[in-house]
Amino acid sequence: MSDRQASLRENVRLLGDCLGESMSNHLGEGFLEKVENIRLLSKDGRQSGDSAALIQALEELDDKEIVPVARAFNQFLNLSNIAEQYHRVHRRRTNESLGVYHNPVGDLLARLDKQNFTAEQMIDSLQSQSIELVLTAHPTEVVRRSLIRKYDNISTELEALDKDNILPLEETKHVRRLKEIITQAWHTDEIREERPTPVDEAKWGFAVIEQSLWQAVPRFFRQLDEQFSEFSKEDRLPLDLAPIRFATWMGGDRDGNPNVTHTVTKEVTLLARWMAADLYIKDLNILRSEFSMTQCNAALRERVGDSAQPYREVLRHLENKMLATKNWAKASLEGKPTTDDDIFLDIQELTDDLILCYQSLLDCGMKVIANGSLLDLIRCAATFGATLVRLDVRQDASRHIDALSAITRFYGLGDYAEWDEASRQAFLLTELNSKRPLLPMEWTPTAEVKEVLDTFKMISNGQQNSFGSYVISMASAPSDVLAVALMLKESGVTFSMRIVPLFETLADLDNAEPIIEQLFSLPWYKSYINGQQEVMIGYSDSAKDAGQIAATWGQYRAQEALTRLCKKHGIHLTLFHGRGGTVGRGGGPAHVAILSQPPGSVNGAIRVTEQGEMIRFKFGIPDIAVRSLELYCSAVMEASLIPAELPKEEWRAIMDEMAEVGMNQYRSIVRGHEDFVPYFRATTPEQELAKLPLGSRPARRRSDGGVESLRAIPWIFAWMQIRLMLPAWLGAESALQQGVESGNLEKLREMHKKWPFFGAYLDMLDMVLAKAEPEIAEYYEKRLVGEELQGLGRLLRGKLKQVSELVKMLKKQERLIEDNKTIRQSIDVRNPYIDPLHYLQAELLYRSRKDEDNAEVNKALMITMAGIASGMQNTG
Repeated sequence: MSDRQASLRENVRLLGDCLGESMSNHLGEGFLEKVENIRLLSKDGRQSGDSAALIQALEELDDKEIVPVARAFNQFLNLSNIAEQYHRVHRRRTNESLGVYHNPVGDLLARLDKQNFTAEQMIDSLQSQSIELVLTAHPTEVVRRSLIRKYDNISTELEALDKDNILPLEETKHVRRLKEIITQAWHTDEIREERPTPVDEAKWGFAVIEQSLWQAVPRFFRQLDEQFSEFSKEDRLPLDLAPIRFATWMGGDRDGNPNVTHTVTKEVTLLARWMAADLYIKDLNILRSEFSMTQCNAALRERVGDSAQPYREVLRHLENKMLATKNWAKASLEGKPTTDDDIFLDIQELTDDLILCYQSLLDCGMKVIANGSLLDLIRCAATFGATLVRLDVRQDASRHIDALSAITRFYGLGDYAEWDEASRQAFLLTELNSKRPLLPMEWTPTAEVKEVLDTFKMISNGQQNSFGSYVISMASAPSDVLAVALMLKESGVTFSMRIVPLFETLADLDNAEPIIEQLFSLPWYKSYINGQQEVMIGYSDSAKDAGQIAATWGQYRAQEALTRLCKKHGIHLTLFHGRGGTVGRGGGPAHVAILSQPPGSVNGAIRVTEQGEMIRFKFGIPDIAVRSLELYCSAVMEASLIPAELPKEEWRAIMDEMAEVGMNQYRSIVRGHEDFVPYFRATTPEQELAKLPLGSRPARRRSDGGVESLRAIPWIFAWMQIRLMLPAWLGAESALQQGVESGNLEKLREMHKKWPFFGAYLDMLDMVLAKAEPEIAEYYEKRLVGEELQGLGRLLRGKLKQVSELVKMLKKQERLIEDNKTIRQSIDVRNPYIDPLHYLQAELLYRSRKDEDNAEVNKALMITMAGIASGMQNTG
């Protein structure tokens, strides 16, 4: 065992012992022995391949025991996650101290240097880079915020214990503190009593910025400065540099979420400004207390007059104005808006004054001071601005159609919804060019239509820099984009807000190019976008619609086509990737995903959603956040400067054929098999999932639909809970089999090694298959599904085995993810703790369906869902 593995196991053991002591103190030694016995039975079941003894022990638990047993394994998996996450930080620091740490940006710059890229080209690439990470709430966190704070404190204590020369008394103190925090966690309910509101979700997102990203961003820039200084004469990068910024959907995503209203969106924009002001005030206060220097240059002297403390004079002014900004935001939140004459609506004045102080310090020989906390704050200002994040607004295209239909019917013009596309476009363009208002003065629309119109009015009344893009879900025609443009105009929005069609189904992805091309043919639209076009690529619904392999290829083809189109028209394209946390929703390592995009499609700009628990995993701890920012920055630069080669035509032909076969197979089962929906509902916790208060948005788009109405997140969550992982692989078994049987085995292996797109796809498939457990899925079926439906389960498990064997054959592996020992070990370590939760969940589903009102059973069921999600490290 390596030292790294030994250290990780030691931390897991320490945390487990603390948890065991907490459980024993609460429920007695006998309970702890029962939990330990279940753990040993689980471990033995893994080793022997026979979990009968474990299953029997779980089935014998009475209703009073099931909640604490479920909590025990849930808590242990959360503690394992903490130990593993801390270990990533520790390993990085150790490697840095040994001089063996490889910074992805530094490594890339070295490669670019060898390829004769100049320092100017590298810096220009960085300066033109536009990466926007869009924080989204769904599926939000399974883990409650109160527990997340405790888990962060546990990480702090692990770090304190991780010293070679720690004194015995100090070690005892930190172990005692660990026991205290873990006991607090044990006595805290894992499951919320109520669903979070959209505002709660936004506050959670802002907390990640406050507690981690605010510290991580300047550290990230310090590393950039250091890396680029090796290739440039300058010792630092431009002060206004902001290659990565942050946006959010929390409080702005109203697609299918009736809880997001125009008042909620307005509240979130004000909360963001309040939080930004609060963070700036804290840093300005510290700077003011430290900046007692008296020497300054002529420019600063002119600014402050004869003040004896020139830097404090400027900082005091900025702090007071930022305090006024915070008070204004607070008053506005309380419905008592004050004058905004002397507040920061944008960040330019703050940045100008900070740079004035910075330059003065340089001119007066105080470079060390200039490049300390002051520089960090300048970097934060460039990145976060006055608004912390920009808020996207998302709405379904059908809601805009409904609003326009109400207007045209009111005027006696007919029903807009019934018009063909040409008629809609003609009407919209006429109104866009008209100087008279469209909205009736004397009119009482329905509540739904009024909410749509009120949202546009809220944008008009807000500040431009509070908003990002207006995203149109289920966009399928040019009129969907023009409709939003018209309603923005009619609501008095004076700036050209980015209007972003989201192409979600496979058919819409295939139709993306002609839709955008039609828009480019319209002079009004071409003028509106001013050379910039953003398009969102949907991962979740396209995979749910056509299967993962067909959707992945459809996304690739759509991006290629849009890239060609925009290049032809001289328009800069930004692709917005709606990626989720799981492979079934486009998840996986971000740098791998970026490098696997079609050549030329990145071109310095990209927007990416970061969803739910992945925000905490990637950005919740400053060290890990810095690493995540490095990976994004280096991947976008590499994809822009040295994009992959175009795929061979024969590779494309193979993908075309496999995608078609995969889609047909996927749809024949999900849509065509008469037993599929009953089987899905019987064997997974899909119906019970609605009881788990994950996020503010309902699990379904509508209450009366089948699988097609289910959102992609619960669709994937349900299959993940039983470890069949079906959305990530169904169809791939037929597609890959077709490829092999067509004599393309060696070509497929070549594609895996030489085509980043196919390599990323196959590696992600390999990883998700390693998490699948057909024996566990079979137990759910045995416990919950009638004999008449079990044939479908046998068919699906057979296909799972088939695709696993094909992946191993293509990658020449004896075992799944043989080439990724870190993930392999993580899965192996967790399985003995997840297995009891799976078998217990199946038993609980059986009991719950017999007695829906059993409170203990229902609570334990929720805990198993949260525990399995923690163990698998994603919800959906």
